[in-house]
Amino acid sequence: MNTQQSDPTVQPVPASVVEQVDAADTTLSNPKFAVISLGSNLGNRLETLQGAVDALEDTPGLRVKAVSPVYETEPWGVEPGSQPSYFNAVVVIKTTLPPSSLLERAHAVEEAFHRVRDEHWGPRTIDVDIVTYQDVVSDDPVLTLPHPRAHERAFVLAPWHDVDAEAQIPGRGPVSELLAGVTRAGVTPRADLELRLPE
Repeated sequence: MNTQQSDPTVQPVPASVVEQVDAADTTLSNPKFAVISLGSNLGNRLETLQGAVDALEDTPGLRVKAVSPVYETEPWGVEPGSQPSYFNAVVVIKTTLPPSSLLERAHAVEEAFHRVRDEHWGPRTIDVDIVTYQDVVSDDPVLTLPHPRAHERAFVLAPWHDVDAEAQIPGRGPVSELLAGVTRAGVTPRADLELRLPE
C-alpha cells in the first residue's frame, strides 16, 4: 500500500510514459530546455490547451517533458468582468529547434486554433508564449528572451513553480522568489482540471 503523501493537484507521470519520452529524447541531438506558457479564454479552454500541448509534441525536434496543473486567472490589463477568465498552464520542453523556429511553431499553433491578433490584451482562443529558452538572454524585439513580463505574472510563475521548484529566470532570479513577490489575486489553481502529458 502506498502511504506516500503527495500534492493532489500535481498528478504523477506514469513510469511507462517517462520511459517513452526519454527514449524519444535519444533522437534529439544536443537539445535545449525551454518553457512555454499557454493561455485560453475563448471556446473550450481546457480542450484548446490540451490541443496546444499535443501540437507541440507533434513538432519534429521537440519533446514535451512536463505539463503543469491548470490555473484559472482573471484577464491581464483589462477591466474586471470585461472578458471571460483564462485557463493557464506551463509546458517544459526539450528541443533542437533554435529560438526563431520555436517561435514560428508557437505562432503556427496559435493560427491552428484561430488566434486573432486585432486587439491588444484582447480575448484569445490560445496564447503560446516562449518564456525562456535555456539560459539565452536577448533583447531582439521579435523574440525577447526571457519573456519581458514573465517575472511579474503569477499565472506564469505559479504553474511553472509547480513543475520545477528550482527554476530560474535568467537575469531575474529564482521563480520561487519571484512568485513570493507578486500577488496571487485572481490566480486560482483548478485541481479538478488536468492536462495530459502526450504519450
